[in-house]
Amino acid sequence: MGKLMPYQTLLYEKKDRVSVITLNRPRASNAIDARMAVELRELCQKVGEDEGTAVLILSGASKAFCVRSELDAALRSAENLSPASLKEFLGQFSVAGAVARLGFPVIAALNGDALDEGLEMALACDIRIASADAHFGLTHLSRGLLSWDGGTQRLSRLIGRAKALEMLLTAEIIDSQEAYRVGLVNKVVPGEKVMRQAMETAQRIVALAPIGLKYAKEAINSGLDLSLEQGLRLEADLAILLQTTEDRAEGINAFLGKRSPRFKGR
Repeated sequence: MGKLMPYQTLLYEKKDRVSVITLNRPRASNAIDARMAVELRELCQKVGEDEGTAVLILSGASKAFCVRSELDAALRSAENLSPASLKEFLGQFSVAGAVARLGFPVIAALNGDALDEGLEMALACDIRIASADAHFGLTHLSRGLLSWDGGTQRLSRLIGRAKALEMLLTAEIIDSQEAYRVGLVNKVVPGEKVMRQAMETAQRIVALAPIGLKYAKEAINSGLDLSLEQGLRLEADLAILLQTTEDRAEGINAFLGKRSPRFKGR
């Protein structure tokens, strides 16, 4: 993949094995429109197929991460659609699934507010690093809508049923400190340090075994939908598979040789 992709609503660059996608509609607070949704799904697929990428950082241009989408306005022209057609229509604006399906770690560098579909996108990431002045919320009910891009499911799994219900049912917008307290974000840093912190976190991840990272993500994400017994079996199966990789042998040799491992993702 090249250093910069020719997208109208996104910026892309790659530094070593870290890919960075920046939502680039700053005048609209990086709201998701139909073009951005298409471009983001396409770019996530391309980055996901890039064997040279170990981590993805997702951020926003200017002072917002992503504030809502332009779906509300678009729905005015979809009032007479059948349920099946309406579901397809909503899918045109969906981006969270494309982010969640990536097999390697994804870091959300939340440089500003993440509201509604913006928060749903952030929830699809694995690690969230927030600016101290950022705000978060799912306010769909205030407009007679329901979170539809994973918000009700991922938020409750992340912060628990009680707080998720409170945020959804009151359309509450919380600040970054409250988001950290309830476990919605992993770290809170000054706004100008968000990308630096995200990159530092990414570099720590890059130093680890790529296949092991993939299996660790699969074990946790898939295990949440299994019973404890089934989850333990999944963990054991993945650990056994990891023993057959060249990276596992390299890890042992590096430990015995008292040197840093040189993982190759094989």
